[in-house]
Amino acid sequence: MKYFCLILCISLLSSAQEKPNIILMMCDDLGWGDTGFNGNKIIKTPELDTLASQGVNMKHFYAGGPVCSPTRGTCLTGRHYWRYGIWFANKGHLPKEEINIAQILKEKGYATGHFGKWHLGTLSKTVSAKGKARKPELNFAPPWERSYDRSFVTESAICTWDPGYGKRAKDNPFYDDGKPTMENVKGGAARVVMDRAIPFIEKAVAEKKPFLSVIWFHAPHEDIKAGPEYLKMYEGYGEAAHYYGCITELDEQVGRLQKKLKELGVYENTLQFFTSDNGPEGKTEPKNNKTRRAGVTGGFKGRKRALYDGGVRVPSLAVWPGKLKAGTEINTPVSTLDYFPTIAKIIGYEMPDSRPIDGMDMMPIVKGELNIRSKTIPFRTTNIAGILKGKYKLLTKSLGGGSDELYDLSTDWKESNNLASSSPEIVSELKKEIKEFLNSAEKSHSGKDYGKSGFKPVEKFQKLK
Repeated sequence: MKYFCLILCISLLSSAQEKPNIILMMCDDLGWGDTGFNGNKIIKTPELDTLASQGVNMKHFYAGGPVCSPTRGTCLTGRHYWRYGIWFANKGHLPKEEINIAQILKEKGYATGHFGKWHLGTLSKTVSAKGKARKPELNFAPPWERSYDRSFVTESAICTWDPGYGKRAKDNPFYDDGKPTMENVKGGAARVVMDRAIPFIEKAVAEKKPFLSVIWFHAPHEDIKAGPEYLKMYEGYGEAAHYYGCITELDEQVGRLQKKLKELGVYENTLQFFTSDNGPEGKTEPKNNKTRRAGVTGGFKGRKRALYDGGVRVPSLAVWPGKLKAGTEINTPVSTLDYFPTIAKIIGYEMPDSRPIDGMDMMPIVKGELNIRSKTIPFRTTNIAGILKGKYKLLTKSLGGGSDELYDLSTDWKESNNLASSSPEIVSELKKEIKEFLNSAEKSHSGKDYGKSGFKPVEKFQKLK
């Protein structure tokens, strides 16, 4: 009997040790070309560059949407935001009926924490940073009611330096486990957030619990401001120095996190992802140093709010020592939609129903075992829908005729040669798949995926003409 108990204890301990810690880091409005590991020669990101060298640089990685709130929904659910009504930034909220990453990991014994920007609903039933039009009571959906044990979050964007102050802080405080606070929120916004994320990780390790830490940085979203020491690093770059400086401040905090993981002895058993929620702000690529909207796409067409690759193709890396080969670059498309199914597969989570999951397990791709994506990636914003299948990307304003743009990304990564008129059969095939996706999304939006939950959508489904 004693022998049996010993074997059982060893088995349970081994099982606990096999559960990897999960860290999901994301920047706000960071362009594909804004990091050293993607070739930027001005912005200093030594910590991110080192991290990329220790894992996989996903060169063809897509944010789920061209603006923040929609992408954040895809990160946590693996489902397109059109399924649950987050049409745009500051629109809708994450329904409690959606199964999210924190929920499935908590069910598996993980400590769960969310730090930084939330942007998936309001954090107060009476006040919103966006005013009464945001309908704070109707869209109240805080992380502490979405399976997070610990949270330190803002509803929306704040200034990247002294984040508790200025016009962005009006009705937009940090909520510390649900309580608004103005304590210790001066200096770099990334440091303010990491000051809370690290103690959470330390506590989880001390309690011998695997952890999920979602760290969604505010930089380099407006209001863009860098502190004096960071501006000094970029003397001669005018207003752009603020953009560069706030990214370097963030980079230092990524390095601080890595140092702590190693100090705690959990670096080797931690799967980390880093990305951005969409492309850089601004209508055009900056040509001088007179603007703080100094982000670059690396040459891709479009910027934030566009479904061209400059708006949705973002810097991304994955690190998992011993599981992912260091110094690897992959060019097979992957997406924030893939986080949920990937993590679910790793921890052995089985979905309790048949609701559609739009992402796929990305591990075979990230490990280099698969170089062709088997699942399409859907896109939708305002009056435009799109889909990526194989080498082709279609953008359309109508499920009927006309208003189509078709690009072969294998030869035309700048999306400059529209093939729609010369390849009508491909356009027709991809439009059919877009229609099937949107029909499925409309059913999801009505609450059919949730069974008999009594769910009622907040707004009418936004169809494509």
